[in-house]
Amino acid sequence: MNSPSSSARPVLSPSTHGGRDTGRHRGLALVTLCLAVLVAQVDMAVVNLGTRPIGEYFSASVIALQWVVDSYNLVYAVLLLTGGLLADLYGRRRIFMTGAAVFTGATLLCALSTSVWMLIAGRALAGLGAALLMPASLAIIRVVWQDSAERGRALGIWAACNGLAMAIGAPLGGLLIHHFGWRSIFLAVIPLSGAALLLVLRSIPESSDPKGRSLDMPAQVFGALALGGLAFAAIQSHDAPALAAAVLATAVVAFVLFLRIEHGKGAAALVPLDLFSIRAFRSAMVATIGMTFGMYGTLFLVPLTWLGTGTLDATQAGLALIPMSLVFVAVSPFSGRLTTRFGARTTTCGGVAVIGCGLVLIGSGAPIASIVLAEAGLLLAGIGMGFATGPLMGVAVGAVDAARSGTASALINVARIAGATLGVAMLGALYALVHGGADGLRLAMFAGAAVQLACAALAWRMTRTQPA
Repeated sequence: MNSPSSSARPVLSPSTHGGRDTGRHRGLALVTLCLAVLVAQVDMAVVNLGTRPIGEYFSASVIALQWVVDSYNLVYAVLLLTGGLLADLYGRRRIFMTGAAVFTGATLLCALSTSVWMLIAGRALAGLGAALLMPASLAIIRVVWQDSAERGRALGIWAACNGLAMAIGAPLGGLLIHHFGWRSIFLAVIPLSGAALLLVLRSIPESSDPKGRSLDMPAQVFGALALGGLAFAAIQSHDAPALAAAVLATAVVAFVLFLRIEHGKGAAALVPLDLFSIRAFRSAMVATIGMTFGMYGTLFLVPLTWLGTGTLDATQAGLALIPMSLVFVAVSPFSGRLTTRFGARTTTCGGVAVIGCGLVLIGSGAPIASIVLAEAGLLLAGIGMGFATGPLMGVAVGAVDAARSGTASALINVARIAGATLGVAMLGALYALVHGGADGLRLAMFAGAAVQLACAALAWRMTRTQPA
């Protein structure tokens, strides 16, 4: 792997500071990155709970409420590649701070909204903040933690924040809405995002690696059309299937044009295509798509089935999901050690396969009134997520030169959101095909498990000639 340029080398290096001082600064840097990721994930979780009181307050239509949730996801998907490139070009810390500032301001705008459309605009602006924040945070980990074992431990803790957000998001949102109203779910995250913004200057060194690349506007436009079209088609697939099909076709055309442009740009491209010649990187992309395809489909359909069949009420459903999140949080910090001992191939592909087995259990228990099998399947899914999430991020950013860490971070996040978007849309369609309920959940879970196991097997095969 080529050495990064001097601008990419962290200023907090062992040669400059004592080991203890370096560890303290890195610890503070990890706290800062985890705070930002936690805030972004909690914000996504609590907004889903707030749609009903928001609708009642503004007398909003179902379509408007759908866009309260989806405007964030759409803008996030469209601008991910841009966020990753900007981090590499203009400074990872600078883009991280910009993203945190935009996210904080957008969240305040949401809290102060006087109309549902103002709230939707605030959510879209929050998606822009997240598109800058998330790739930069992963790229910073790649640059600051040069040693792969240390980076694995840092990524395990970083990944645990996703599980922690899942664990606290629903109960926190419910409590805040019940006692303080829907605006409180936005106000509650502002102090945390503000703290991350204040800590970043003290804890995170600046780094950038232009390496002859530029904004590459034609690729930006077609890449945004491709990603945005995929997200929009998934969002509209149930309500407007004809429109969704037309947008999806446009997205495919945009993707083909994007590839043609990038092929001609070579190493200066927005997404250098030679990244996909790296087997480990390809494997991480495939496994990540499989992981989020099944996982997000499960988190969408399992509570929906519980509520629809009267098995649990909303509060009970939220509580029933907490054990899975807690297992995810408990396992994730150890994923780096497991990767060092058994190899990334085992933890990533094995973790995705474990999630698939969890979905099989959930599907098998769908016709049964008891939720015991479903809980066992969710626990397995949490274990698999804990095994795989951090190592997958580590493989993706560690397989490429540090100069391309922002782009690699953006691409692995593209894989995450693409898998999640397709999983919710396709498994939701299968669920609706047999009119939902237990039969719909069983069909969707078995299909999701099949996709996950296939992706795990394909990712394993991609790296079969490489040592663990």
